[in-house]
Amino acid sequence: MKKSILVTGCAGFIGSNFVPYFLDKYPEYSLINLDLLTYAGDLANLKECEDNKNYKFIKGNICNRDLVEFIFNEYDIQGVIHFAAESHVDNSIKNPEVFMQTNVNGTFTLLDVAYKYWMSKPFAKKEGYEACRFHHISTDEVYGTLNEIDLFTEETPYAPNSPYSASKASSDMIVRSYQETYGMNTVITNCSNNYGPKQHDEKLIPTIIRKALASENIPIYGDGKNIRDWLYVLDHCKGIDLVYHEGKEANVYNIGGRNERTNLQIVDAICSILDEKVPRETSYKELITFVQDRAGHDRRYAIDASKLEETLGWKADENFDTGIIKTIDWYLNKYKVL
Repeated sequence: MKKSILVTGCAGFIGSNFVPYFLDKYPEYSLINLDLLTYAGDLANLKECEDNKNYKFIKGNICNRDLVEFIFNEYDIQGVIHFAAESHVDNSIKNPEVFMQTNVNGTFTLLDVAYKYWMSKPFAKKEGYEACRFHHISTDEVYGTLNEIDLFTEETPYAPNSPYSASKASSDMIVRSYQETYGMNTVITNCSNNYGPKQHDEKLIPTIIRKALASENIPIYGDGKNIRDWLYVLDHCKGIDLVYHEGKEANVYNIGGRNERTNLQIVDAICSILDEKVPRETSYKELITFVQDRAGHDRRYAIDASKLEETLGWKADENFDTGIIKTIDWYLNKYKVL
């Protein structure tokens, strides 16, 4: 009998890369994808899974307790991998309420339903549900901003600086509380900035590619020297897979690409590649435009992934130079440029 896992928010960027990878690797699992299909979710991202007998899509809100309870009972859910989140920092500054609802209340609802379905009381798992696990996908933004030399580790104190990162930090703490108070089997992964196929157009790298191809100004916040650690999305998916199956209960694992770049370096690299692949009369770099910086814009993020690398043997397959070419090629195909 197949084991059913509830995955949330998998019509979005990371989840829609994870589901095909996971279905292909684990034919013994059935995946139930619960997604509200907000602006960031697109079922076209999962077109290759539509006919897979081990995949089921349900449109709905993770805050809807009746629906979540129905899914657990109907499909006998024995694991949760929780991607669903409002994640765009700019949007969280303009409209923080939806971030609190989805990221905080939604995570609580999933946890509480899972706890009551898998366990009879604190630290007492129901027969047949001993191996059930709740895997919460989080972000390095919960740690705040870094100086020029340090790295985020699993012991770095939380210091979120935007409504988005505060809502994710809150959800992390709720997961922790269900582990400590009820003995629920949980793991948390905090990742650095992802990039790759299927990312929403509003994000930095797709925006650079899209604006460049349209010969529009490419907007870069502030002085462009904000630093992020970039992680190719399929490497992230492989890390999630490892932690879900082999990670130690009650542990946090940071997943990072060891690819620190300033936003200026990112836009310069993309423009250079486009200059070669889709040449125009002048370099795409002439389209770079600096715009007013984002409120509360963290200066630097960088993750130390040593724990994941040393304890579970994870290693990123892509560095930024290889991953960005794959990403650009995917978008050129999407926009029918190639």
